Amino acid sequence: MSERNDGEKRTVAQRARDLYMPTVFSRAQLIRSGLSGRRISSAVARGDLVRIRRDRYALPSTPQDVISAVRIGGRVSCLTLLVSVGVFVHHCRRLHVLVTPGSSRLRLSKETESVLHWRVRSSVDRCLHAAPIAEAVAHSVYCQTPRDALATLDSVLHHAVMTYEELADLFASLPARFRALLALVDASAASGPETYMRLILKAMGVSYETQVYLEGVGYVDFVVDGWLIIECDSKEFHEGWEKQVQDRARDIAAARLGYVTVRPLAKELLGDHTAVREALEQIIEVMGARFTDGPRSRFSMNDRRTV
Repeated sequence: MSERNDGEKRTVAQRARDLYMPTVFSRAQLIRSGLSGRRISSAVARGDLVRIRRDRYALPSTPQDVISAVRIGGRVSCLTLLVSVGVFVHHCRRLHVLVTPGSSRLRLSKETESVLHWRVRSSVDRCLHAAPIAEAVAHSVYCQTPRDALATLDSVLHHAVMTYEELADLFASLPARFRALLALVDASAASGPETYMRLILKAMGVSYETQVYLEGVGYVDFVVDGWLIIECDSKEFHEGWEKQVQDRARDIAAARLGYVTVRPLAKELLGDHTAVREALEQIIEVMGARFTDGPRSRFSMNDRRTV
């Protein structure tokens, strides 16, 4: 499931840049910018500024999650922040807020279920409304299952939100129980379901390649044992008849090269994936012998990996 043809949408880097634009200000910052106390009050009355809480003002365009986090007394972080910039997160049903240790007068809302994060790995930067990306990624490891956390970490690397070296530094500061995840991170995963599919293939012990380019077909998500193509389909990227036509044309082109294609749905991978694994094991058992000497991929973005 590729996100390569996404030119009309903002990239993760663009969304992150927008999120960290100054949209929340202290009263002192507004006064330093040339506004008097009276002009601040007038701007609030006109709707040009929103008074969130004592000493915090926001532009009207500020996202609601950000306003809610600042109103509590912190900054948006963890899964909420990562979702807002387009990093893959399996589930995010609550507002995640970074609260500086020692903070008081927190204003928790009965309408919004919140998760407060008190752990701060580094000094707090100047942004008043959003935690540093590294802090949000660290929090996301605590807040998710290992499988879900790995999908988020893959997405962070794939979208170049952080480098591998930066992730390694981050994990060095986390409890030892989390560090095994770092060895499993793979930036080639172009979507969350691809991470879950990779974990299934690892558990099966088969040989596979990721993001393989086939002449006349294009990039495919996985090639297993040199003959079985696996494409991880989701509603977001495979909806509509036109897309269905393209996928079928790609499958026929792959078949002409000697490949078999299967397309498990994202919802099957994100939930209980037992049925997917069993189906793949049966397909490989029934058809694998016929393709022992079959075609092998001509080009791969990654080294061939045998698990």
